Amino acid sequence: MKETRFFYVPNAGKLTELPLDEAMHALRVLRLKSGDEMFLMDGSGTFYKAEVTIAATKRCMYRIIETLPQEKNWRGHLHLAVAPTKMMDRIEWLCEKATEVGVDEFSFLNCKFSERKVMRTVRLDKIIVSAVKQSRKPWKPQLNSLISFKDFIDTPRVGLKFIAHCYDEVKRIDFFDAIYNSEKSKSISDITVLIGPEGDFSIDEVKYAINNGYISVSLGNSRLRTETAALSAVLMGHLALRK
Repeated sequence: MKETRFFYVPNAGKLTELPLDEAMHALRVLRLKSGDEMFLMDGSGTFYKAEVTIAATKRCMYRIIETLPQEKNWRGHLHLAVAPTKMMDRIEWLCEKATEVGVDEFSFLNCKFSERKVMRTVRLDKIIVSAVKQSRKPWKPQLNSLISFKDFIDTPRVGLKFIAHCYDEVKRIDFFDAIYNSEKSKSISDITVLIGPEGDFSIDEVKYAINNGYISVSLGNSRLRTETAALSAVLMGHLALRK
C-alpha cells in the first residue's frame, strides 16, 4: 500500500500547480507522474484529494478531486509568546514540537534579559511547514516577528493571559490548575502564555504584565529551560482546550 503524500499549498483550492519547492519534492524525490494521487493541505483547515495532471521538469500540475474540510481537536486559540534563546536550534526544536502537538500562534519577545535581540523567521517557517505536513495538522500556526516585551503587553488580546516566571516574591498560581480545574476555565476559548529567557523576565516586566491583566503562574516545581517550559505550557494548554 502506497504512503499517502501530503503537500503544503496555501490557497490550494484556487490553484492548479504545486509551489516550486513542493513540486521539486514531488517530482525528484517521490517521482510522481500524471495520474498519481496526492493530498494537499492549505494550512487554513482544509485538505484536498488531488490528482497529478502534468509532471514536467520543474512543474507539477494537479486537479482537485475532493475537498475535505477538517476540524481542530482543540478549542479556541492557543498563543505561545517566548523569548528566543541564543542558540536558534533550540527555538527551531520548540517550534517543530509545538506545531506537532498543536498551537495556533507563535510570537517572540525581546526582553530585558533576552540572549537574542535579532532573529529571522524564514527558516522557522520552513520548519513549521515541515512539522505541519509530518503531523498532518490542518492549520499552520501563525508565525510573528520579534517584538518588544512592552509592545506585546500593550497589544489588546482576548481570552486569558498568563506570564510564567520564577520569582517567589510575586504570588503565582499553578498554570495547569488555572486553565484546567477552575470553574472559569470551563469557558476558556483563547489562551496566551508568556515564557521568558534563560535569565527569566525582569521583575519589572512581570509586574507590568500583571498590571495589564496577565495572570502570574508557575509551570511546576522544576526549573525548566526556555524551550522546555514553552513546550510544557503548550501541552498543558492543549489539554485544557481539547474538545
